[in-house]
Amino acid sequence: MNFSFLKGKGLLLVSALTLFLAGCGTNELSTLRPAGEVGREQFNLMVISIIIMILVIVVVTILFTIAVLKSRRSKKGEDFEPKEVAGNHTLEVIWTSIPILLLLILAVPTVYFVFKQADTEASTDADGNVNAEETVINVRAYQYWWEFEYPTEQVVTSQELVVPTDKKVYFNLQGADVKHSFWVPAAGGKMDTNIDGINSFYLVFDDDAAQDADRLFYGKCAELCGPSHALMDFKVKALPEEEYDQWLADMKAVEEPVQASSEDAQRGEEIFNNSCMGCHATTPTSPGAMGPNLTNFGDRELIAGFLEHDQENLEAWIKDPEAFKPDNNMTGNYELSDEEIEAVATYLMELKVEEGSGDVSTLREPAEDEAAEESEEGGN
Repeated sequence: MNFSFLKGKGLLLVSALTLFLAGCGTNELSTLRPAGEVGREQFNLMVISIIIMILVIVVVTILFTIAVLKSRRSKKGEDFEPKEVAGNHTLEVIWTSIPILLLLILAVPTVYFVFKQADTEASTDADGNVNAEETVINVRAYQYWWEFEYPTEQVVTSQELVVPTDKKVYFNLQGADVKHSFWVPAAGGKMDTNIDGINSFYLVFDDDAAQDADRLFYGKCAELCGPSHALMDFKVKALPEEEYDQWLADMKAVEEPVQASSEDAQRGEEIFNNSCMGCHATTPTSPGAMGPNLTNFGDRELIAGFLEHDQENLEAWIKDPEAFKPDNNMTGNYELSDEEIEAVATYLMELKVEEGSGDVSTLREPAEDEAAEESEEGGN
């Protein structure tokens, strides 16, 4: 294969294309396509800093070029001596004042937005409790998954964060084992989740931007936290406030695990209760479980934060999680046969809450449904 085209102009072209491609991104992931108030403010700061840097580069390049062209030996002669400017008061004031001015132009909005975006006072009431009138979410980071608690609603979920659009969403961040960092690139900058303290900030998700991203944004851990750090992803569903409220209502309605419908799923439920229930919950109960909450697992977009959500991938994940996320805590906790794994996967794929919106019959025992039907028949 001939690679001679990479020489000279070809190499320059490839370098330029690489530079442009490095700036490409998608609506759900790119910081260059901000999806909310915080993201736009931080993007504008980046634009200001880039403009200042380009201005400095252009001015210095122009002055350097002029100096080189005007001071050529062929033009000035062998005996030319440049004018001595050391100690020139006027020049010293100019080249000292200009950098100070540029720093002020960048520093003033930066400091303003740092304090503005750190203002989470509205998330608590006068007594220091969570403000029930605001959307407040407690985030706990584990190796290598995320837990999301809605304290005023007493709802807990994991791996898939659900937020309302066009309003401030306050986050209280904490690490459960090592330091992690919570980051939704399209919505705003990252913040660390420490073990020994709680960090708080807020994000805003624009409804128009959410529609352009099919209402699904990508979140990541931005702090090296172990062998599977790169796979510690989560998804963010940004819904209109009415749909968000309906999602919360659906989750709160799950007082008992969603009942398995098929025979295989029922067998899988029994195996799950005997093998997995010690770490995983299937109701939106209290936080702090050893493993992710699986109440609405069937409604989620991905498995383990990055695998396509289908039965085959779920069975592969249950069978050998170490092959996907090295050093995860699920590996080696139990041993199931392939048939048992298939049954458990079938059961987990049926754990759907959103399909039962407004219809509590999906949450009842089959016997209750039969009794209800007999009652209706007797009344006709």
